[in-house]
Amino acid sequence: MRATGPASIDAVIVGSGPNGLAAAATLARAGLRVEVFEARESVGGGLRTEALFEPDVVHDVCAAVHPMAVASPFFKEFDLAARGVELLNAEAGYGHPLPDGRAAIAYRDLDATCAALGRDGRAWHRLMSPLLEHSDAVVRLVLHGGRELPRHPGAPLALARGVLLHGTSLARRQFAEEPARALLAGVAAHAMGRLPSPPGAVVALLLGHLAHGPGWSLPRGGSAAIARALVEDIARHGGRVNTDSRVDDLAQLPSSRAVLLDVGPREFLRIAGSGLPARYARALRRFRYGPGAAKVDFLVSEPVPWRDLALNLAGTVHLGGSAREIFRQETATAHGRPGEEPFVLVVDPAATDPSRALPSRRPLWAYAHVPNGDSGDPVERITARIEQFAPGFRDTVLAARGISAREYETYNPNYVGGDIGAGAMTLGQSLFRPAPRLDPYRTPLPGVYLCSASTPPGPGVHGMPGYLAARSVLRREFGAAVPSLAPQQEPG
Repeated sequence: MRATGPASIDAVIVGSGPNGLAAAATLARAGLRVEVFEARESVGGGLRTEALFEPDVVHDVCAAVHPMAVASPFFKEFDLAARGVELLNAEAGYGHPLPDGRAAIAYRDLDATCAALGRDGRAWHRLMSPLLEHSDAVVRLVLHGGRELPRHPGAPLALARGVLLHGTSLARRQFAEEPARALLAGVAAHAMGRLPSPPGAVVALLLGHLAHGPGWSLPRGGSAAIARALVEDIARHGGRVNTDSRVDDLAQLPSSRAVLLDVGPREFLRIAGSGLPARYARALRRFRYGPGAAKVDFLVSEPVPWRDLALNLAGTVHLGGSAREIFRQETATAHGRPGEEPFVLVVDPAATDPSRALPSRRPLWAYAHVPNGDSGDPVERITARIEQFAPGFRDTVLAARGISAREYETYNPNYVGGDIGAGAMTLGQSLFRPAPRLDPYRTPLPGVYLCSASTPPGPGVHGMPGYLAARSVLRREFGAAVPSLAPQQEPG
């Protein structure tokens, strides 16, 4: 049971990941008295940036690249740039080396991408152009979890066509040559599940077209810049953030009219104890988790020596081989079967943000998709995978720190088994997270809401679960309007 009595706080938020902070910022902007409780010594959740090996070289502990930090409805209105967060883009959003030595590159310039794809350039343009034309509507449709009517029919039509062609067995026949097939399959793999699939196609279409629009951005100085901007706004509007404040029971929380939990179903079951109705608790226990991520932070002496130097123009590089290999390995991983050559994502932050590097010292970020709960040390596996496409990489490594999928859960209990997506992105769970409810954020406990990535629209640094949960709280608990998030609305 939660503490009762006179409430000196209007809303309590548990967890300071991007969704918890988005919820807190929205409620504080509405004039509510807000207090955030964070278990760790620093805020940010997946937005933490730390010096791991040397004091002047910082590493993004979880998320590094943020395609939706500009595009999501929450961040578009919040306007990170106006708050001093400089979002930088490489010449290309992402690249994909192939086993034969070639590389496919998704340049920010769509025409340049299509020209480089040769015979498949026209098909790539036909896929991406309608999405770019209706980009705002496409992003809103996906990031509102399908719960907002589209403002223009072009968005759902472009998505539906793309999902039909690239989220089914038809995906293997959409491009004539391997570079285009692998380029799109690598983006679909961000869904961390069976491929091809409708959720994988939605992820590929959403992230893929953003690479040709606002870009796959990195914040100057690291991901923590986004968290700092949110915390500063919360404080400016009277909110308070408490670190080193682990919550093990809802009864620990101060009395308030609303509680928003940036936690997953398993953590909610733990801290709610026996207070949840049996039917809802059973639904939470049935919630499925996806594959895990095993991450390595490297300190390297120089840029990655890719066999194809054009990959140094890309902010993110996908290592998965051919589309067929990606589909096979991602499906096997989703079913708990490890592979010798896992799908790996690599980011050299200094290639986009030179301020992150010192002479002969630069951070490198990489993680592999592995079966949920995998306990293997990923350092050698990821090093060998990069070496396949960048001979001599091993000789550039000065230091490395690996964290297994199982250890990722220890770092953040929301990452069950290392699932950084906070829940399998199956078709059902993409629409109904964490349980089928008309309002997925509202729980059966009076005044208690969920606002984590385990609620719609799911994972990613876009703030939308927190923002949408806060909107529900304002409407149901306070009868209040949704406030403006724009910087020019700030007092004084």
